[in-house]
Amino acid sequence: MIEKPHHTPGRLGRLSATAADPFLTEDLLRGVQGHGGVDLAKVVEPLPEDDVRWSAEPLRDLVDDAKFQFANNRTDADGWLAPRLHATLRLTRREAADRRIWTHLGLAVAPDYVAWRHPPTPSQEGKAPRINPSRFTGAPDRQCFSRLWWAAEMFRDGEDYGPAVTACSNQDVIHNALRVDLVDHRPTAQALVRILERGDVSSGREINGLLTAIKAAGATLIYDALAPDEPRDPEALRRWIEEAESAPPVPRHDLPLGPEEERVPEQSVSVLADYFADLFETAPVRGRKPRD
Repeated sequence: MIEKPHHTPGRLGRLSATAADPFLTEDLLRGVQGHGGVDLAKVVEPLPEDDVRWSAEPLRDLVDDAKFQFANNRTDADGWLAPRLHATLRLTRREAADRRIWTHLGLAVAPDYVAWRHPPTPSQEGKAPRINPSRFTGAPDRQCFSRLWWAAEMFRDGEDYGPAVTACSNQDVIHNALRVDLVDHRPTAQALVRILERGDVSSGREINGLLTAIKAAGATLIYDALAPDEPRDPEALRRWIEEAESAPPVPRHDLPLGPEEERVPEQSVSVLADYFADLFETAPVRGRKPRD
């Protein structure tokens, strides 16, 4: 497995997929050897020097701690790292939509973590196992770090990251739910978490079947009307981002706190969770026997 780069940047930057491509070497993708980092630094677009949020050291410390704590169960690292990554790298959604930042984090700051969390797997018969390049430079739901940041963003309940931890406990939720625009409706996201907690769905097939049913129903039903949400206060996010200047390192044993936004109304979550449970009863789930 590859090791931490010899040259680790002190600050995050923007690294385009085109500039990153030469560094996605066969040795890196096979998990044999990484890059030194010096040449890669020459093609990085710097971010503003006066913004403390772009410091790479707190992020590097987080991934080192995650590798140590979850050495025996890598998938469990997602639920631990997601809220702490989100609370450390305090971004607006517009900033988080810039894939170049995540590419730089994945390829320049912590490629060893990417290789550790998403080790090489067989691709085509007869070919050596490789790390999927999308874990370094891919879409938000695939890239190693952006998927966790967005999971924490979409599933947190105001300042409470607990629901995000639950969502991250199931890989199908992270991968598939983040591709559904409906989870931007906060009661929908919290209702998904609620039915996971209740055990209404558990397997990947069940989750995929439920999400398919939710998307289909969403074409004819306005979830806002069924489960209204509190309006979001942009000032809460602005204050939270400004507080990054003086914020201490995120706690390792307790969950950090997100922006002080209003939580999702409990009535909306309850109503929508029950509605989704009813949808699931008739959802197409591969391998499930029809019910009488």
